[in-house]
Amino acid sequence: MGLVAIDFEASCLPRHGRSFPIEVAICGPEGVRSWLITPHADWREWDWTDEAARLHRITRADLASEGQAPAIVFAVLMRAIAGRRVLADSHLDADWFALLAQAAGSPVRARVEHAGLLLDEIGASAAHIDTARRFADRHCHARHRAGPDARWLWCLLARLELIVPIRTPLRKAA
Repeated sequence: MGLVAIDFEASCLPRHGRSFPIEVAICGPEGVRSWLITPHADWREWDWTDEAARLHRITRADLASEGQAPAIVFAVLMRAIAGRRVLADSHLDADWFALLAQAAGSPVRARVEHAGLLLDEIGASAAHIDTARRFADRHCHARHRAGPDARWLWCLLARLELIVPIRTPLRKAA
C-alpha cells in the first residue's frame, strides 16, 4: 500500500454558497493525473463565483468542452487510487470526493484523510514540516489548479519521508 495526494478545485468555496467539484487531481510516485468534471445535472443551480474562476482559471466553457461526466471521472479515479491511502491538505476535499461519488451513483469506497493525520503519525516536528514546505514551494511553483496542488502535497510528503526519523513508514510494503 502506498500514498496518493489528492486535490479538488470547486465552483466556489462553501462560505460563498453551495459548491461542486470542477477538477480533481492525484499525485503519487508515478506523477500527476487530473480531470476536469462536467457539472452533474443536480449541480446546475449551485453556486459559481467569479473569484473562484479567477483563482483556478477554469471556466464553464472549459468544463463543457474538456470536462468528463462525474461517473467517468470517479471510475477512473477509483482505479488510479485503488489500495492506496488518499491524503489531502484540506478537509473540503473529502466533501467534494463524496459529492463526486454521489453524482456518479457510487458508494464512497475510499477515504480521503487530512495530511495532518499522517504528520502526527510519523512524528513530524514543526521544523520538519517547514523544511518540507519550503522544498515543495521551490519545486511546485504553479498553484490553484488541482494538478499542481496535488503535486505540491506529494512533494511535501515525499520530502518528509526523507527527513523525518520515521516511527511509522509512509509507505507500507505490499
